[in-house]
Amino acid sequence: MNICVFCASSLHIDRKYLDLAARVGAELGRRGHTLVSGGGSISCMGAVTSAARAAGGRTVGVIPQVLVDMEVADEESHELIVTGDMRERKGVMDARSDAFLVLPGGIGTLEELFEIWTARVLGMHDKPLVVLDPWGLYEPLKRLMHHLYDEGFTRPEVFDAISWTTTVEEAFARLEARPQPVRPSVAELGEATP
Repeated sequence: MNICVFCASSLHIDRKYLDLAARVGAELGRRGHTLVSGGGSISCMGAVTSAARAAGGRTVGVIPQVLVDMEVADEESHELIVTGDMRERKGVMDARSDAFLVLPGGIGTLEELFEIWTARVLGMHDKPLVVLDPWGLYEPLKRLMHHLYDEGFTRPEVFDAISWTTTVEEAFARLEARPQPVRPSVAELGEATP
């Protein structure tokens, strides 16, 4: 299985996030999966890819040229795909992945999460989408999504399209289970946005 991991590239985060990324990479490699990542060599991106390789996993990095020029590319990836921009990068990552795992991260991670989440709610894919959040970083986001639902801006499928987990083991169990597709009706598509 090709698992795409969305995670932080910040150099200003607590060590626990790097350790979590390394645990995820090691488990991914141990289970024989291929890692699809943003192709970076720093912070959580670097930790997850290094650990995956050390555990025998294959790594595919997808990175825009501008980040290669900044010398943050994971040159040790088994396959490094250089794209023209961020949009192309996300498209390649999506196409190369069978499932998505979201670790704690900033606005780039959130942007990736929302794009994959929205596509799943709209029935554009049925790939597992799992968030691993041991320390509750995304709790305000979960509350916001419930508030948006209460106000009529989202529909119930938004909750069915994603799994929230707190342990590495639970995250992989959800990734490896084939979820039921989220298929909104035409009437629902007209009533609310994802």
